[in-house]
This record gives sequence, structure tokens and C-alpha cells, in this order.
Amino acid sequence: MHPLAGTIPESVFMMFQMTFAIITPALITGAFAERMKFSSMLVFMTLWSLLVYVPVAHWVWAPGGWMADKGVLDFAGGTVVHINAEALLVWLLLWYWANALATAREAMAPHNLVLTLVGASMLWVGWFGFNAGSAGAADGRAGMAMVTTQVATGMAALAWMLIEWITKKKPSVLGIASGAVAGLVAITPAAGFVDVKGALIIGLAAGLVCFWGATALKHALGYDDSLDAFGVHGIGGILGALLTGVFAVKEIGGADGSLATRALGVGVTAVYCAIVTFILLKIIDVIMGLRVAEDEEREGLDLVLHGERVE
Repeated sequence: MHPLAGTIPESVFMMFQMTFAIITPALITGAFAERMKFSSMLVFMTLWSLLVYVPVAHWVWAPGGWMADKGVLDFAGGTVVHINAEALLVWLLLWYWANALATAREAMAPHNLVLTLVGASMLWVGWFGFNAGSAGAADGRAGMAMVTTQVATGMAALAWMLIEWITKKKPSVLGIASGAVAGLVAITPAAGFVDVKGALIIGLAAGLVCFWGATALKHALGYDDSLDAFGVHGIGGILGALLTGVFAVKEIGGADGSLATRALGVGVTAVYCAIVTFILLKIIDVIMGLRVAEDEEREGLDLVLHGERVE
């Protein structure tokens, strides 16, 4: 059950929940940026939000939700947001578009590293809003959620930088930013359940494992993931959800961790999401088509679909 449920007026709880409902479909776009038709994306996001996000959010966070009743712990959206949004990408959005353009398989640097760093910094600050905010009060648990969020994120950024330094001989700003986001993702389900020691381990694991997911795994399997959404959000979400079951401290969150219970939540969410999403994509593809034309993809969708160019 979500920490806010039953502690604040229902209207406030629903508004808070709407922020998660908006964020979750937005995460998916990181996997098919510059790939999908804008019109198809709008239809897909609407249907996905209603048929995938809403049921999973109810199972995990609503009073009486069957996952909540089984003890699935998710403080601020590791299962509901990150796994729900990204687990489907393993073999749906990624393998479905396995024959992507060569540009999708080439190493393409960000358009502007300054904007990348600004965006990552905004995420880092904003993340406190729904991690610490999920406590529903300015109390000790909210303070602990903020501390664990900060610790895990910093640790993950350092871990990513160090492993990149070791393997590629050069630490990068992009790597540090990617590691920070990986840490934010991994600590999300655990923020209000673990202590600082647990946060350090979760952050370290997130930096190392997500680096592997965004580099070695992606290259080995050859899938198309525009912004490494699965490598960071998918793998980071799964890792954080499982480690919540390992490091949860009852004195902090009022619940003991259970790796088996967390694995159940991860597995059911991934399978349900994958099946429903695959059906939605196939239907939309038949009716409207999903991908833009090859020449449009190469030219860039900002210009082709929207008549705008980012300089």
C-alpha cells in the first residue's frame, strides 16, 4: 500500500498519484525517441496508461490491492513506475524494432552535454519530491527517505564514473549523470524502508549493474534503445525492487523485507505489462503504423513532424 494512502485527504492523494501516472508513460519514450510516429505515440500512451499503469498501481498501492496485501514493498514507484514502464522494453519495444536504422546502433553523443547535466540535476532535485514526499508528512521517515535518496544517487554516480574510468580509460560527465539517474531509480522503491547502509549498497549496485546494462548487455543483444531507458530505468528498477526486500528495516518502514515477495511483484508486473503492451503495439501498428519512414528518422523528427529545429 502506498505510504500516503489513508493519511491525507483522498483528493490530495489522487493529485499526488497523477504525477506518477504522467511520469511513467514519459519514461517509455526514452526507448523510442526519434522512432515512433507522434500520432501513434499519443494513442499508445493513452491506452497504456489506462490498461497497464492503472491496474498495476492499484495492485501495489491501493488499500486492498492484492500485491499490497501480499507485502510487496514499493515506497515511491520502483515497481509501479520503473519496472512497469521499462520491463516491457526487453523484448517488445527493443526486439520489435530489432531492424532499426544504423544510426540507432551507432554510438551517438548527446546533442548538448550542458543540457544533459542540467536535466540530470533537475531530476536529482525533483526526485526528492516524490521520494521524500511519499512519506506524506515532514517527519522522520520523510527525512530518512531524502537522506537515502541522496546517498544512493551519489554512490551510483561515483560507481558509474569509476567503472567507466577503468573500462574506457576516461571518466565522463555523461557517465556521472547516467549513474546518478540509475541511483535515483534504484532507491525509489526502497527510500522509506532502508537505512543509509542499505542505500549505499543499492547505489553501488545500481551504478555498476546499470553501466553493464547500458553498455555490455545492449551491445551483446543488439537491441534498439534510443536513450538507454531499459539499461537505466528497467534494470535499475528491477535491481532496486529486489534489494528493497533485502535491506528493508522494520524500525524505519514498519515492514520486514522479503526477497521472494519482491521477486513476485517484479515478475507479475513485467509479465502483465509485456503482454498488454505487445497487444496494444500490434493493434496500433496495424491501424496507424508505429515507425516513421527511414529518411524521416535520419533527418530528425523535430523538423519532420513538428517543423522545429533545436540548435
